Amino acid sequence: MTTFFKFLMYLTFVTMLHKTTAQKIAFAIHGGAGTILRQNISEQQEKEIKEDLYKALKAGYEILEKGGTALDAIEIAIRILEDSPLFNAGKGSVIAANGKIEMDASIMDGKTLRAGSVAGVRTIKNPITAARAVMEKSKHVMLTGKGAEEFAEMHGIEITDPSYFFINKRIEQLKEAKESEWRGDNNILYNDHKYGTVGAVALDKYGNLAAGTSTGGMTNKKFGRVGDSPIIGAGTYADNRSCAVSCTGHGEYFIRYTVARTVAALVEYKRWSLKKALHYVLFEELLPNGGRGGIIAVDKNGNISTQFNTEGMYRAWIDHKGNYEIKIYE
Repeated sequence: MTTFFKFLMYLTFVTMLHKTTAQKIAFAIHGGAGTILRQNISEQQEKEIKEDLYKALKAGYEILEKGGTALDAIEIAIRILEDSPLFNAGKGSVIAANGKIEMDASIMDGKTLRAGSVAGVRTIKNPITAARAVMEKSKHVMLTGKGAEEFAEMHGIEITDPSYFFINKRIEQLKEAKESEWRGDNNILYNDHKYGTVGAVALDKYGNLAAGTSTGGMTNKKFGRVGDSPIIGAGTYADNRSCAVSCTGHGEYFIRYTVARTVAALVEYKRWSLKKALHYVLFEELLPNGGRGGIIAVDKNGNISTQFNTEGMYRAWIDHKGNYEIKIYE
């Protein structure tokens, strides 16, 4: 066998190997976790929720299939969920104690470990797009409030009147929360609560991971409270050496236990599977200490895990073979 022929065989092998590995893509999304009970959701509501989850899942996966990046898939899927009034992000955001809507979002690139986030914004139509702009067009990781809004407008990101985000359902929820608070029930924020945060994780054809999360926060939150969603390592994390993670739940606990980064560290350093890492964090660290919520993650090999320690979690995922699931309950 000539040297030239051996070289051609080598090139053919490398090309085939590249095509094989490059085609392994995976994508998962969530629309929040919490007290999601079958008896409290009508068939029509369930249908609408699943339709919007499928719409976001399909849009993100199609980008990956066509050779788009994990970041592109994350952004488009979360924008769709932000535009839906069914989730606590963007259009459907909950209302703070001051009667205003204050939204948070973050995104992270597993290849470079670059990240961007916005917090406490009131006029940015799609906070996830602003978070990506912070990552790609500034030297910073997090921008808040008016500064984040000015930055977004400067970079051509759609700004809208705050009235766009208000829906009747959220107005009623705020009223109920305030009435319960006046009765002395200080746990109204946490009992019978749905953490409607949205998020996505992706692995693209180039082997790069990304994660993103967006939320309206917590009903009746006070004093400019910020949860885990815009905090890198708490609600969002991505690293090509391990996995991409997006969280939803009682943010204070996810911040204290640096949940997203802990999952990635267990996968990277202890060589745990996603399933084991998520279960450990949710059921052995968070739950015994009062932390409730859910996590979605995809690792560098395209394995997907979605777990929660609440009654339900809106979630959907699709693997490299195109097999998909959309679920709400256990």
